[in-house]
Amino acid sequence: MKIKKKDLDIFNLSFLDIISCGFGAVVLLVLISNTAENASPSSVMEVERLLKQVTTLENSIDTLAQKIDAQSKNNEVQVAASHQLENAAQRLSKNLSIREREENELAGDLQGLALVQSTLDKVSILSTTSTSLRDEEVGGIPVDSDYVIFIVDTSGSMQAIWDRVSQEILNALSIHPKVIGFQILNDMGKSLISGYGGRWIPDTPQRRKSVMRVFGSWADASNSSPVEGIETALKRYAKSGQSMAIYVFGDDYTGSSYDRVIAGITKMNRDQKTLQPRAKIHGVGFLSEHTTSRFAILMRELTRKNGGTFLALPL
Repeated sequence: MKIKKKDLDIFNLSFLDIISCGFGAVVLLVLISNTAENASPSSVMEVERLLKQVTTLENSIDTLAQKIDAQSKNNEVQVAASHQLENAAQRLSKNLSIREREENELAGDLQGLALVQSTLDKVSILSTTSTSLRDEEVGGIPVDSDYVIFIVDTSGSMQAIWDRVSQEILNALSIHPKVIGFQILNDMGKSLISGYGGRWIPDTPQRRKSVMRVFGSWADASNSSPVEGIETALKRYAKSGQSMAIYVFGDDYTGSSYDRVIAGITKMNRDQKTLQPRAKIHGVGFLSEHTTSRFAILMRELTRKNGGTFLALPL
């Protein structure tokens, strides 16, 4: 049997596959080939220009960052200097306030001293008076009281002039030639003679002498504030319908509030029926090593509101 040969067709599917693969390879070679050599000179110059701009901008950024850092440090220095100036201003303001307060206190001292020559020149008091008749007023001080209380600052500064203090108490007693009773308290309200605490010391010439002998050696605790002594005198000794005088002897006042003290004592001293002071409150100011204007300021207003007189003694 004779075998029939097949016709050869070169354009069959296998041939087309080979042709397609070859064409794809050519395309791939074209795509991966180096085309940089074919770049135009203008494109290369544009890239270089852009790179230079980037470099320039980076340098500018670094320069600006340095300037910002330097400015920040300068700001910190200025803030620190501002705080120092503010603290210095506060210290200066505080110092000015202290100076102003000292000047005000000095002005008060001078004002108190100005009273010295004009007041107690009148009170070189009639220690030689022997008449039994009582004047209504001596040296500006009413002397019509039947009972007299002396409240004395017994602090160290007053102890330094104690002889002077003793003599002025005798002078004050001498303008009251005859009273029913008298009493001596320190500024804390403690009685000179404990046996007469809460009672009146009978007034006789001999009794005055013996009491003043005891007074000459009296030294007791004191806070240089007559407030407690005045309050004790009003609570334990003042009575309605009984004429009484309180003499406050001192050289300084260590309390804090003037207005509160003055208002409190004035209210305590007021008779509820007559609305008049139950006791006349007088003040006698001494000059000592530690004298300030505070005692004079307190006693001038306190005596004015309670029917009394304030006297500033000369040296």
